[in-house]
Amino acid sequence: MSRRIVVAGTDTGIGKTVFSAGLADFLGADYWKPIQAGLDGESDSRLVAQLGGFSDDRIIPERYQLKTPASPHHAAEIDGTRIDAESFHVPDTGGRPLVIEGAGGLMVPLNRSTLYIDIFAQWQLPVVLCARTALGTINHSLLSVEALRNRKIEILGIAFIGKRNSDSERAICEIGRVRRLGRLPHLFPLTTNTLRTAFKTLFNRADFNR
Repeated sequence: MSRRIVVAGTDTGIGKTVFSAGLADFLGADYWKPIQAGLDGESDSRLVAQLGGFSDDRIIPERYQLKTPASPHHAAEIDGTRIDAESFHVPDTGGRPLVIEGAGGLMVPLNRSTLYIDIFAQWQLPVVLCARTALGTINHSLLSVEALRNRKIEILGIAFIGKRNSDSERAICEIGRVRRLGRLPHLFPLTTNTLRTAFKTLFNRADFNR
């Protein structure tokens, strides 16, 4: 079976989508974001396609597209629908690896009884945890690691995003007993080439195939 990896975050707005685009390109993978909330602007799937230089067949359509920019459960309620936790079947990619991007943090509710991490536990796929390097990252990261382990979800490691913060990165990895996969800095300009170069330079492909 081809490699399937979930990219989850310790919080929202940390750069998880950019990381997912770089990882999918790095691994030659397809990309799937099951839920897109907030369709007034560019969708995350479209951004990933542009940054990764992917053809349309590499982007798997969202299971739910919600107009309201809010937590999935609330956005669905405002849009007059309900997210069915039983509808999240991992798609067949025909032998290509698959990068699956979550929404926000691990404990984001999909409906009034199901959290995103509950779906991850059902899938039993390995998770790459993305963490910002800014103040507060130690607490958010260690809580996220604990939540994943409590549900017996495999953690491939932590990918940090942002400016170098060696002490925080070391503390998280040592206390959480989790592998540091690398750090993706904020890229200026952010293009397919700069993202691809960053991954080739700063990450090891073998770490995502363990």
